[in-house]
This record gives sequence, structure tokens and C-alpha cells, in this order.
Amino acid sequence: MPANAAVPRAKVAVLISGTGSNMAALLYASRRAGCPYEIVLVGSNDPEAKGLKLAAAEGVATYALPHKGMKRAEHDAAMEKAVLAAGADYIALAGYMRILSPAFVSRWEGRMLNIHPSLLPKYKGLDTHLRAIEAGDSHGGCSVHLVTAELDDGPVLGQTPVAILPDDTPDTLAGRVLHAEHQLYSRVLEELVTRPYRADWLLEKVAALALSLPEAEARDSHGAPGWRTGGKSGKFFAYFSERHHGEPHVAILVKTDGPDELAALIDRDPAIWYRPAYYGASGWAGLILNRPGVDWEHVRQWLERSWRAVAPKRLTRLIDAADEF
Repeated sequence: MPANAAVPRAKVAVLISGTGSNMAALLYASRRAGCPYEIVLVGSNDPEAKGLKLAAAEGVATYALPHKGMKRAEHDAAMEKAVLAAGADYIALAGYMRILSPAFVSRWEGRMLNIHPSLLPKYKGLDTHLRAIEAGDSHGGCSVHLVTAELDDGPVLGQTPVAILPDDTPDTLAGRVLHAEHQLYSRVLEELVTRPYRADWLLEKVAALALSLPEAEARDSHGAPGWRTGGKSGKFFAYFSERHHGEPHVAILVKTDGPDELAALIDRDPAIWYRPAYYGASGWAGLILNRPGVDWEHVRQWLERSWRAVAPKRLTRLIDAADEF
């Protein structure tokens, strides 16, 4: 992603249970000029975790709470409270030896990631290096994945293979895999936190929502992606705008009731809406996507509303019937 001063640095909390070597790799990578994230908290379930001392020495806030004697949900809630108090947008697990409650995981869906010392989906859980060697694999490695309620099962965001040598033991292989982890984790974290500002990722999200509507089809309009419905004689209900005509926005253009509603939307939420060049005169509104905290349900609702404005009644009846159930 090109450097963009308008893009805020993502705030990341890192949870550890031990030495925190991956935490350290993330922290030192964050000190590079132009890095799109910063570490705002290092938390642990072990007050004696060595990584806490390193984080404190580097000027990063720390939080520790032993889990013994606490119910899982109670401990998770306390850790999450500290994460939120630090202002974190994302959580990176780095040797955090606790299985998190499904409710906690659900609240951070898509914003919590973990690193695992195998090439997932192989060898979930423990003893990954021994299992890879005993299986006769040519490579071990590491994976960074989004965290889901099932252990080591979330979507994989990146992997690095590491060759297994003939005389490798689990310890020697682990040492080389750890070097790969330190390189991989920061790269994947950077890619994750910059997604919400990248036009390619935003277009993919919008396209999936638009094409879920009845008889929607993708069709370029004046060189820009667009979506129409209603068959051969159908009309466009949305356009994708990537900084067109010198505008700073990556946006989806949707139909409003006209210039008055467009003006009211902009007056009420100028950080969300703008008047697009050429299109704005006929009431099309620009819904800005390259900003923090996009509500994708809100985007979906506006796409459906815009679709309804041009779709034939035979199609809108399908949506109305579905809404009744």
C-alpha cells in the first residue's frame, strides 16, 4: 500500500504468556518509518512473563492478570477491558497459552490473529515440529491466521515453509521456524490493518454484497466497476469510485431520492458521505469506504435500497417475500 498520511496507524494489543519473541518482532517492526500499526498494549495471563519486562522497557503499556482461580469468561472479560482501554483496534496473539471463549472471539472477528508453528491445516495444536518430522514431511513452517472459536482453524492469511533437514530434531527445526515467524507475523499484520484502505480489497467486499442481490451483474461504466440489475434493459444501481477526478475517496456511489437527500446526508455525516463529481447533480451519493470503522451492514442496506430504486417490481417482490420470513 502506498504511504498515505491520511491513513491512521492501527492500534494493536499483543497478548503473550512467555518470552514474547514474536511480540518483540512485531514491536520492533512497528518502529520502522511508515509502518501502519503501533503496539499500544502487551498483556499476559502470567505477571512473570519475560515479554512484559521487554515491553515496559520499550515504553509500551503492559497489563497482567493471572488466570488461576478465575472462570474463563471472567478472565477474558478483564483482558478485553484492558485491551479496549488501550484503544486497540486489533489483537495479535503471540504465544498466548489460553483458549479464548467463543464470545470474546466473536467480538473480535476479523480483527484478532494468531501465529502457529505449522503449515496449517496440518498439525493443529501442540508438538507440531515432532509431528512434521515423524510424518516425513519435506517442510515444516508457520502460519498466521485469523482467530475463530475452533482451535487453529481460522482463515490463513500467510505462510512460510521451512525445509526439514535430515538430522533435524524438534528443537532444531523449531529454532529455524521461529526465525520465519518473526519475519512473517509483522508482514501479515501490516497487510491486515491496511486492508480497509486498499481499493482492491474494498472492491472485493462491495462486489460480493452487490452481486448477492437478485439478477445483479457486474458491468464497467466509463472504465469504472459498476453493478446493474434487470437484464438487458436493466439499470445501474451502484458504481465503485477510486479517487476519481482528484477526490481522496474510495467509495461506492448509490442512488438517493435526489439532491435534497444527498445534501442532508452530507450535512449530517460529512465523514461518511460526499457529493461525487458529475453523479452528484442527479442525486447519486458517495458512501466513503477508505475510513476507519466502516459499518458493512450500513453499506449493504444502501446497496439494497439503491437496487430497489431501479429494479423491476418482479424482482423487488422477491426481496419483500424474503423479508417476511
